Amino acid sequence: MGNIDRKQFLQLSASSGAGAVMGKWSTGTKQEQNQSNTRKFRMEFNPTNTGIEVNQEEAVEMAPRFGFEAVYAYSGYLAEISDSQRQTLLNRMNELGIVWGHTGLPIDFRGDKQTFQDGLEKLPGIAESLQKAGVTRMSTWIMSSNNELHYLLNFRQHATRLREVAGILNDHNIRLALEYVGPKTVWTANRYPFMHTMAETKELIAAIGWPNVGFHLDTAHWHTAGETEEDLLTLSNKDVVSCDLNDVLAGIKRENLPDTKRELPMATGVVDVGTFLNALAEIGFDGPIQAEPFNQELNQMENEEAARMTADAMNRAFATVDG
Repeated sequence: MGNIDRKQFLQLSASSGAGAVMGKWSTGTKQEQNQSNTRKFRMEFNPTNTGIEVNQEEAVEMAPRFGFEAVYAYSGYLAEISDSQRQTLLNRMNELGIVWGHTGLPIDFRGDKQTFQDGLEKLPGIAESLQKAGVTRMSTWIMSSNNELHYLLNFRQHATRLREVAGILNDHNIRLALEYVGPKTVWTANRYPFMHTMAETKELIAAIGWPNVGFHLDTAHWHTAGETEEDLLTLSNKDVVSCDLNDVLAGIKRENLPDTKRELPMATGVVDVGTFLNALAEIGFDGPIQAEPFNQELNQMENEEAARMTADAMNRAFATVDG
């Protein structure tokens, strides 16, 4: 199945050992950090995040026209095409100077056991296709509340299932990124709150135990979790796989901010995007960063206009590092 959209999941949901791991997450030395603060990360084009309806080839062609440096990988498509079609696509990407950003985990690990097992059986074949295409980064998000499982049971289920997923992906040189969901409106939406901070997610990553597991960071979640530059600087490049860049609505208290209504980066200035990006530059993060505004107005625009507005916003944000 496709990677379920968090907005869809939230709508469906509404209707129905810290000390042991601290050393792993200590701030890197100055030699390990990128002292010049020049960015190594890439601006990723993910059409689905901004309502742009194009296929994989069209996304590859569109991305460099607007200055994007990487493109989101459609895992379902890459698993279906032939070797010759895949090579043609890779040759075209090389001509355009565009590289892969990341892709989404294409199986459901949050629901019932049988659904998870069915997806897990298909994952090796999908991962093999992604490996052949050169896709090395995959992300998923952690729902921060649950109506049935209390925290410990939910933690154990996540660790067990994602350990199996990570093992398969590791066999195919693919890193798995976990995204915590920070808004209080989400982690209080169901009976049992679950992890919604960087610190808690560190614990889950440690429990999973595979070296290819890290973070998918999101500026809105970083903001709503009340986190700081210092939190980001506890990470290193190897800990961060991919990122979302966005801003939150103005005029709303932090604890009341929704998850699925946002703005393009730097649109409202509520989120300190510059601090976020400069911290990533300092730790030498070299992965993809995509916009994820969850913005209805942007989604209703024509493809070209939406791509241009997204690229302009991303460029303004990146200029806080490049400038």
